[in-house]
Amino acid sequence: MFVDKAKIYVKGGDGGDGLVAFRRELYVPEGGPAGGDGGNGGDVVFRVDEGLRTLMDFRYQKHFKAPRGEKGRNKSQHGANAEDLIVRVPPGTVVYDDDTGEMLADLTRHGQEVVIAKGGRGGRGNTRFKSPANTAPAIAENGEEGQERWVRLELKVMADVGLVGFPSVGKSTLLSVVSAAQPKIGAYPFTTLTPNLGMVQVDDERSFVMADLPGLIEGAHTGVGLGHEFLRHVERTRIIIHVVDMSGMEGRDPFDDWVKINEELKLYNAKLADRPQIVAANKMDMPESEANLTVFREKVEAVRPGIEIMPISSLTRQGIGELLYKVADMLDALPDPAETVDETANEEEESVVYRMEERPSDHDFRITRDNEVYVVESESIEKLLKRTQFASYEAVMRFGRILRNIGVDAELRKRGAKDGDTIRIGDFEFEFFEGGSDEYLFEDR
Repeated sequence: MFVDKAKIYVKGGDGGDGLVAFRRELYVPEGGPAGGDGGNGGDVVFRVDEGLRTLMDFRYQKHFKAPRGEKGRNKSQHGANAEDLIVRVPPGTVVYDDDTGEMLADLTRHGQEVVIAKGGRGGRGNTRFKSPANTAPAIAENGEEGQERWVRLELKVMADVGLVGFPSVGKSTLLSVVSAAQPKIGAYPFTTLTPNLGMVQVDDERSFVMADLPGLIEGAHTGVGLGHEFLRHVERTRIIIHVVDMSGMEGRDPFDDWVKINEELKLYNAKLADRPQIVAANKMDMPESEANLTVFREKVEAVRPGIEIMPISSLTRQGIGELLYKVADMLDALPDPAETVDETANEEEESVVYRMEERPSDHDFRITRDNEVYVVESESIEKLLKRTQFASYEAVMRFGRILRNIGVDAELRKRGAKDGDTIRIGDFEFEFFEGGSDEYLFEDR
């Protein structure tokens, strides 16, 4: 089964917690802090594997979570960083953030990698908080949470040549004749529902990949007849072979068919109008085909001079060899496929976590009221809260001191906050206190 869309959940590993510990050697009095930092959580990394052709694996596994870092250790030892979680995807996979619709990566080359969800940084151990004013700190940080998101995967098949045209014009038959592929062939429209790939070997030992794409109909660029599902795959091809039924057996005019399909390609993606194209005038073994071809050439030459029109018959193999040689020559003349991935654009920005010495801007937070509760909204403060180990009195004091330094308590007073009022930050609620010595505390409720 061919699967070309999937939606999955990814989460980077959480960072390991920092440790509060002290040196306890027999002959080292007042040895000082010895708690190590936690290890970093693992990243979720997508890696292209050319051995994969579909997104089938993601139908059965939809959650991918990287391991968390180890906790800090005694003797100032750093906890081990977690290994990255490698998720294999087929070439041609485009990754979108499901919430924002932003394209995160366009993966085309074997071995190409991109970090989709970064792991959290490990928390600092109490060794990091030693200072002349506090030589034995009992403070450590929790590890940072890993990034998490739902992503949408879309697969655009990677092929040198794409076969396009109305249903039942002979695309699948042509692919079955020139390659070892065995697509489903039937005398009814939309026999092909998913792309089929075949390796074509030319007699002079040149080769290329050909894709039989499901038939298009008028209005495909708006999604009619699953148009978007089919047109997506044309974007990757370097050359388009436009298969046209010259027999006119089904009452359709070959020239009108050619015009309508080209219009659908152009409306879906304007760049496809400039893609090199060969018209494969198929079913030339039928009685009316020669006369239709003459009229077809005249009309096409009037609107698009110089386009290659090659008469073939997939049934009798008439003109097949000439077509393959022409395609191989055109591919040789084209430049190497341009890299479609901007390496720098896919690098995730490192999450910001304010250290004790850093000072966020004065506008880094916002205070609102929810009935009697004061709500402090700030991404950076919520991250600081999650990293704070509230079981430690010193850590609580440090948390309150940082908030006072960035002006949160002053703003709360301005809004009318008094002793005992409830303050909410993220999922936590605290009780507000003001000390006479300008001491400022949040007491965990």
